[in-house]
Amino acid sequence: MKQLPVADLGAPDGRSATRYLAWQVRRFASTVYPAVAMAILWMLCQAVVPAIVGKAIDATARHDGRGLLNWSLVLLVAGGGQAFFGVARHRFSVVNFLAALFATVQITVRQAARLGSALPRRIDTGEVVAIGTADIRAVGAAIDILARGTGSAVAVVTVTVILLATSVPLGLVVVLGVPILMGVVGLLIKPLHHRQQFTREQQGLLTGRAADLVGGLRVLRGVGGEAVMAERYRSQSQELRAAGVRTAGVESLLEAAQVLLPGIFLVLVTWLGARFALDGRLTVGQLVSFYAYAAFLVAPLRQLTEALDKLTRGHVASRRVVALMGATTDLPDPVDPRPADELTGELADPESGVVIRPGEITAIVASAPADAQRIADRLGRYAEGGRGLNEFALADVRERILLADNDARLFTGPLRDDLDPHGTGRVPQALRAAAATDIVEALPDGLDSEVAERGRSFSGGQQQRLRLVRALVADPETLILVEPTSAVDAHTEARIAARLIGARAGRTTVICTSSPLVLDRTDRVVYVDQGRAVAVGTHRELLDTEPRYARTVLRDDQP
Repeated sequence: MKQLPVADLGAPDGRSATRYLAWQVRRFASTVYPAVAMAILWMLCQAVVPAIVGKAIDATARHDGRGLLNWSLVLLVAGGGQAFFGVARHRFSVVNFLAALFATVQITVRQAARLGSALPRRIDTGEVVAIGTADIRAVGAAIDILARGTGSAVAVVTVTVILLATSVPLGLVVVLGVPILMGVVGLLIKPLHHRQQFTREQQGLLTGRAADLVGGLRVLRGVGGEAVMAERYRSQSQELRAAGVRTAGVESLLEAAQVLLPGIFLVLVTWLGARFALDGRLTVGQLVSFYAYAAFLVAPLRQLTEALDKLTRGHVASRRVVALMGATTDLPDPVDPRPADELTGELADPESGVVIRPGEITAIVASAPADAQRIADRLGRYAEGGRGLNEFALADVRERILLADNDARLFTGPLRDDLDPHGTGRVPQALRAAAATDIVEALPDGLDSEVAERGRSFSGGQQQRLRLVRALVADPETLILVEPTSAVDAHTEARIAARLIGARAGRTTVICTSSPLVLDRTDRVVYVDQGRAVAVGTHRELLDTEPRYARTVLRDDQP
């Protein structure tokens, strides 16, 4: 079976919800089409069983032992085929469901990462959460139901042909009854999905409000607004509950219709078949077949209504996924990006005048630390301004330039996967360079220990060192570090300074810091005052020639 999730999804079609679902079918055609074929054969094996049973009964009535044996063998083959094709269909369908689900997760996460800081301004938090919890399952279910829906449609057509060949009036009952049944169910599905969409939107808003409450709880308590916000949340949750009840009301009607209408259909066909048998227009075997077909049709008809329901839900969910895919970042890719292999040479920030030479370890010291952060953002193309970077695809820039600051988070899961997700094997060297070996040694399971949410089980200094480890493991062509030692003690900082410079020797590295221990080991220091580079040299040269630099790094407030 297919290994999931698939590493290379290619480019999804985000022009519309229908095109997105069609792309899912094409992308996983190797399992979708076999699932459809298995479902058709599975339903056909079931569809011919009543006819075979009827033939066997008629052979018994004629005392035709050989005919009874032959039809019994045919029934055995049909039963075996039903079992085999049913199992195969189910296996393929499960793969299709998971493949579509994982693909949507990957696309959503990839787009969220691409949007970066622009994500909260483009899509509500609750909307993103809802896509990642409910919509991915709806898309998976839509791809899954294709097989059973197609098989059911083929089975209904097959049964209709058989019934028309045996009795035109009974066949016409099926021909006319099935569209009426589907039409009645369709009338319920449309308002159902309107209510489901409204409930889904309310749920997204409520989830976003909950996230805001949790994130700002300390501030709310400080200003006495906790009770007010809690009351608003309570009121909105009651609105969501009422919307859910209204949606459940329509769902219950749909479920009832899916049972009642096929039941009425079954009674009608059975009644007509019995009348025809009494009139001598049907044999006993044909009557049994007609009754069995009427009972059999309940299953494919329910599956057809289920397919209509799930495909509609999947389409609604796909619209939201497509909306996320269409959200634009603050840093759009150029129409005609330059080749990634041309992304070499020096980095420059024209706004500040900072120039980073390749292969050197350069420190940026700013009289206002926020200026250094802004320069780092532009050099890493997290903000516009870096010379030439806007001519390259953002993905190529991210692959070659890594910006690591103290806003980065540790992720829940094994520490090994957090530090080295690609299994490069560079963790031991990076741990030593970041003076973080003692952190791992103190853990009960070492690198296999579980990281708590956002790394809260580690102190601030430990988190900072582990983030540095992760950056060093990535080993990018250009590494930009923002205050990598601000939360550690002087002894640890000295060890990091000595080892970090060695670990990145000959590699383009930018360190935004005002720590003399780190600055003394860099190749060059650029001093920035009021947003502009005003001096360049080694740490010791600047201490002797630039008084403002000396006051900044020595924490001397005297003029």
